[in-house]
Amino acid sequence: MPDAKTIRLWAALLAASGALTYALVLARFPAASLLGAMLCAIAFGAGGAGLTVHRVAFLAAQAVIGCLVAHAVTGETARTLLADGPVMLLVVLLTVAAGALVGLVLTRLRVLPGTTAAWGSSPGGAAAMVAMAEDYGSDPRLVAFMQYVRVVAVVLSAALVTRFLTDASAAPASPAGEGGGAGSVLVTLAVALFGGLAGHRLRIPAGAQIGPMVIGSILHVSGLARMDLPDVLLEGSYALIGWYIGLRFTRETVRETLHALPGILAATFGVIVLCGFWALALTRILPIDPLTAFLATSPGGLDSVAIIAVGSTADVSFVLAVQTLRLFVVLITGPILARWIARAAPGGR
Repeated sequence: MPDAKTIRLWAALLAASGALTYALVLARFPAASLLGAMLCAIAFGAGGAGLTVHRVAFLAAQAVIGCLVAHAVTGETARTLLADGPVMLLVVLLTVAAGALVGLVLTRLRVLPGTTAAWGSSPGGAAAMVAMAEDYGSDPRLVAFMQYVRVVAVVLSAALVTRFLTDASAAPASPAGEGGGAGSVLVTLAVALFGGLAGHRLRIPAGAQIGPMVIGSILHVSGLARMDLPDVLLEGSYALIGWYIGLRFTRETVRETLHALPGILAATFGVIVLCGFWALALTRILPIDPLTAFLATSPGGLDSVAIIAVGSTADVSFVLAVQTLRLFVVLITGPILARWIARAAPGGR
């Protein structure tokens, strides 16, 4: 049972997040609930509030986002993968190479140890990278700090780009669902529950999200079930993910990594800028708009980019196809790149 101080802090965080979210909604920013909750949580976490979001709640929120992605997936997604697969793979490999290059530079400059720099700069799912980094002997605190600094920077930059590249008079349709009623909501909750549990138990990377995404996509595309995501469920999930990310920025973590912060920030924005160039090149190769290209190449987590993409006028099928492909490529190549960067480090660590 939480004590009175914890309850007051959560009430304050909830109120602050609500106020900032409302301001972001008025400013027409995408993923306002995610942004508002995340920015407020960073302030509370770095201020020493000591609040945490239980991992089960975070996994549940990821499962809901998996259903959101499934609702956005259509037969066009598979056709996009088949038609543009080689180009997508090239973009993914370039993004991974950019992360490896940044990790190598950080190692050479002795900003961070080799394997820590490799995992921290790897453009995959933040939670998966932290878990795998710990398995391979890296400092999980530094990796987590690097990953979540990048997630925050990517979310902010993607939200800004989306805000200014999206015509406010052409707002996208709400991703909440198709008005299928209580039955569709129950189906969606069942997909989130069983898909999330299956993905997590099978130890699939980002399984809590991938499981519902795969099962829900099959049901949705085949017409076997209608997906319906009430606004309150979506907004609550956005906020949980934002709090989970933001509250990781504790006073102790920031203090321990303060000496590496300039290098981490430079590395983060370096990767974002490099991916921005890939996005620009992508618009010259494929008939896609700049916003779709930017979100597809954005080196953020699949969940946060999915939230922004679905709430924008971007080609969601293309964005999600590239982001999902990159997640699996990073998970396969991560250990190899980590060992290579470690060997290239001064002293061979």
